[in-house]
Amino acid sequence: MKQLQPNEYAAYQMNYIRLVPEEDIVKGLISQKEEMLHFFTSIPTFKQEYRYAPNKWTIKDIILHLIDAERIFAYRALRIARNDATPLPGFDENDYVINAKANERDFESLLHEYSAVRNATISLFEHFTELELKKLGNASHSSVSVRGIGYCILGHELHHKNIIVERYL
Repeated sequence: MKQLQPNEYAAYQMNYIRLVPEEDIVKGLISQKEEMLHFFTSIPTFKQEYRYAPNKWTIKDIILHLIDAERIFAYRALRIARNDATPLPGFDENDYVINAKANERDFESLLHEYSAVRNATISLFEHFTELELKKLGNASHSSVSVRGIGYCILGHELHHKNIIVERYL
């Protein structure tokens, strides 16, 4: 499994990481961006604000959640790569979704922001050295590596794509 050691990811992240077929993080980020933009644009307009059950997220909520989470994961990777040993806190994704107000936004603006954030993540990971990718830090009370975070970004997105396919479309 991508030669990761157990101290390179939080236990819950294994469910995401095991979904990732790509060994190279940057190649995965690039190809996933194109695949996800194609996937998102194929979603009918009437499904964008659909909830499969009360209090569940809409597809717009999911997209903005992916954007927010990727920003946070990339920030963690940057801090760890730069030898910042400060333990990094977790975040409550449900609070973020409530406060993000994704359903008040135009779908195209979400896709534009998704693309911009992914491009920034690609640029960040393109410039990490092999040594930096293996650096360890602490996020959400767990030991994680920079590369573990990269695989988590990829797997987290695949996890949510699977949920969209299974429950929304």
